[in-house]
Amino acid sequence: MQMEQSQQNKQVLVRILMLTLTISSMSALMFNIVLPEISKEYDLTISQVSWLSTAYGLIYAIGTVTYGKLADSYKLKNILTFGLLVFAVGSLLGLVSQTFWMALAGRCLQAVGAAAIPATAMLIPVRYFPPESRGSVLGMTAVGLAIGGALGPVVAALIVSFAHWRWLFAVPLLILITVPLYRKYLEDEQQLSRGAFDWLGGGLLAISVASLLFGVTNTSWWFVLGSLVALALFIARIRIASEPFVTPIVFTNRSYIGGIVMAFLINGMGVSLYYLSPLFLAQVQGISTNWIGFVMVPAALASAFLSRMGGKLADVKGNAYLFYVASILLLTCFGLLSSFTGISVIGIALFLILGNVGQSFMQITMANSISRTLSKEQAGVGMGIFSMMNFISMGIASAIYSKVIDIGSQTTWNPVNSYANGVIFSNIYFVLALVHAGLLLFFYTRQGKDKKVGMSGHTGQTGSVVD
Repeated sequence: MQMEQSQQNKQVLVRILMLTLTISSMSALMFNIVLPEISKEYDLTISQVSWLSTAYGLIYAIGTVTYGKLADSYKLKNILTFGLLVFAVGSLLGLVSQTFWMALAGRCLQAVGAAAIPATAMLIPVRYFPPESRGSVLGMTAVGLAIGGALGPVVAALIVSFAHWRWLFAVPLLILITVPLYRKYLEDEQQLSRGAFDWLGGGLLAISVASLLFGVTNTSWWFVLGSLVALALFIARIRIASEPFVTPIVFTNRSYIGGIVMAFLINGMGVSLYYLSPLFLAQVQGISTNWIGFVMVPAALASAFLSRMGGKLADVKGNAYLFYVASILLLTCFGLLSSFTGISVIGIALFLILGNVGQSFMQITMANSISRTLSKEQAGVGMGIFSMMNFISMGIASAIYSKVIDIGSQTTWNPVNSYANGVIFSNIYFVLALVHAGLLLFFYTRQGKDKKVGMSGHTGQTGSVVD
């Protein structure tokens, strides 16, 4: 009876987590469509007001790994409570703001709190569910992210149609509903060993990440150089500290590092579906800003409906099977987008469905596989680094896409494409299709080698990243 009650509590906990991720995902996306309006109100440039999104992303990426590290020593229940309350305070500050800088402060405070969400969203499946059922849980978390991605732009457009943009800060306050629920359904974990927190190591990592993202997005090689210097100091610090921010042994785990590298590449390519698509629809298809969000909604809804099925496939068929399915969907999506840039908007919406579902499946695969390469003691900071690297890859990739679009192109690389107006987008999608084909071939070859030496399905220091 007690075992049955525990299982029911875990299922309720997953649904609470879904709601949290939905609200968090909405909050991250809603401000993107009102940046021009904020720019006019405060007589600022778009690059200046874009800090509402840029600062949020920077703090989010750094905070994710910090909360992951704290989760190795403190209870998830307390970490989430703290993060969600800070998130709510930031929302209130933004809601009553009268100046841009006050709104920016509220946005930054939101990010400080919201960073606890992806860290714990990775750890709840790891700590509360066995590996054989973890894929289904990760599928449910992907559903929450997809629903938030679908609702964010639509809800934002609806709110600003009859109210001031500051009321976008009111939506995240709904997250307060989840605080007492987490206090009830998160179990009282056995107290983990709590040593001194390596603030110096964490600070050096934060400086390295922030400098890298700022340098890439602003094309400043000095900041990139500063990032490398901070990274070198971080590596030196964790090698000599008695209780380092990240235990060096984590970086000797070849399966974990291989998974991180692959996830970095895949997420960098996957962000094109969310970053390039609005630009593609506006510049090539001529769609107005008000309608772009609606064109992208079917893809987000499809991800929401099918992500749970993807998680179940990972549990039943294995992560490798889901990786193949995801790769084929993404390869098909990018190939079609590259070949038929002049097709109707309905066609583009259908292509994006394939890509978004494929990317959701890929995120489930990578999170599930990487979690299996980590010990319980390394899970918090290990999954935190995984989340942080995802944000870094998306930030760097977005900057690269922007630069490539600015440069432009007169030559079509895809011989199938005959629509001259979308050449640069066709070329980008063509390259992404080729890279995904290369990753798929590499993975297939690696799986074959692993089977020959009898290592297929194993995790840890050797074997395939995606088991």
